[in-house]
Amino acid sequence: MPLLLLKVNRLSAVFWDVDGTLADTEMDGHRPAFNLAFQELDLPFVWDEALYNRLLAIPGGLRRVKLHAETCGVHLSQNQLDQVRDRKRVHYLERVRQGHVNLRPGVKRLLQELNRAGVQQWIVTSSGSASVMALLEQIQKQIPSFDGVVTSDDVASGKPAPDGYRLALERSGANSVASLAIEDSAAGLSAARAAGLRCLLTPSLWDADALRESGDEAAAVLNHLGDPGQPATVLSGASCQEGAVTLKYLESLLSVPDR
Repeated sequence: MPLLLLKVNRLSAVFWDVDGTLADTEMDGHRPAFNLAFQELDLPFVWDEALYNRLLAIPGGLRRVKLHAETCGVHLSQNQLDQVRDRKRVHYLERVRQGHVNLRPGVKRLLQELNRAGVQQWIVTSSGSASVMALLEQIQKQIPSFDGVVTSDDVASGKPAPDGYRLALERSGANSVASLAIEDSAAGLSAARAAGLRCLLTPSLWDADALRESGDEAAAVLNHLGDPGQPATVLSGASCQEGAVTLKYLESLLSVPDR
């Protein structure tokens, strides 16, 4: 029995979300990029932080645009939506290259610790490949390489559907019982749980839904992963005595009874 417990408690893989989890991409990356695209295409939308905060409850950038347009009485054709996507992507990539997008607290430290321990690390995101690769190119000197990347281009349905996580589990060969997802949103949490993964939630400041709905689903909820001089605060779940999420802390979550 002790040998079995040791095997189960050893972390096999960590699956990272990107937007709002790995990096603060939304307010200073995607939002202004959308606004520039709207301006170029003569669309009558301006997303300030308060509005974008509310719109983030809608998973998927183009779905967000479509539904917001409808509430404003504007019907966008598929061609218009495609134009928004293409122009927004150009502006987002430029903002990433200009250094407007930064890693969240504790991300660099934990990525390096897991890499030293030989834990597989994958990206699973509802963003497109071009956006993800631009971010990785910008931060590649700060962090170790990921073992694999699954984006919206690889699956039929993005989060909250579990398709991305299921594909990542298949490609990585990792055992879902010995793996964890790190997410920031309600949609990401639902996707991870539906794929059979425990999930550590680090909600973005603007994702109130994830915080409210996390109690019965997330293995733990913290405001961020923690760094020296910037300790993490546990909002739900096991205490984090070191003030930082570590390999030891993640492995302790594997022993938490599934809910």
